[in-house]
Amino acid sequence: MSRPDAGPVVRHLAQLPAVGLEELTTEAALLTRVDRKYLVPSATARRIFASFSTDTRVLEMDGRRTFEYDSVYFDTPTLDSYMLAAHGRRRRFKVRTRTYVDSGVSFLEVKTEGAREATVKERIPYEPGDRDRLTEEGLAYINETLAAAIGDIEFGPLEPVLSTRYDRTTLYLPGSGSRATIDTDVTWQRPDGTPWVLDNAVVVETKSGSAPGPLDKHLWAHGVRPCRISKFATGMAALHPELPANRWNQTLRRRLPLRPAN
Repeated sequence: MSRPDAGPVVRHLAQLPAVGLEELTTEAALLTRVDRKYLVPSATARRIFASFSTDTRVLEMDGRRTFEYDSVYFDTPTLDSYMLAAHGRRRRFKVRTRTYVDSGVSFLEVKTEGAREATVKERIPYEPGDRDRLTEEGLAYINETLAAAIGDIEFGPLEPVLSTRYDRTTLYLPGSGSRATIDTDVTWQRPDGTPWVLDNAVVVETKSGSAPGPLDKHLWAHGVRPCRISKFATGMAALHPELPANRWNQTLRRRLPLRPAN
């Protein structure tokens, strides 16, 4: 049986006006933000975006509107970063490299939880060839950033534990100053393991201030509610069934259709 394609979800958005990266960064950088995440079947996503009439623009660079992302997540041998997230600790953190495959640009990113569950992301440019390892400069940046954000915290050496790949389309909603992303072909892979792809579903993530944006309200009106899904934590829990996954159990049991990548 053929698998329905998520492609029409983003092809519909080709009709919308474009926004450039510089304007998007200036108007809606939102490095401190509240993220709301949704796991949406592809057919449902097509209907939702076809009926979304709010003024929306699509990020376009060099004639492209969909871009490939590649991220490598790092954790300690005892998985401190994952365990802090799994148990909902306030002083949790996430370390990853992110590579924008189409442009060949990489960053080292440190994400922490700020006040009222707002995500704070800080990053520095990074060599693409070092994407799956941490340099001395990178480790110094991580230690400095974590100390400033959440205080002194002891953890073991960091090593790559998970990689993710996906295609992303970014939306800008100028009326609210918010933005959203649509991720298709989401793939998780353990180091030297089999890649697993999210089957016939997309991940929609809205990024706004404390108040929900117009896309959130449109999703809610169509019966789609936020769910707990983290590309790092949910991916780790899905590929490591022995780990505690109470925060993502509902997503894993009911909503996460995975299949081995071709």
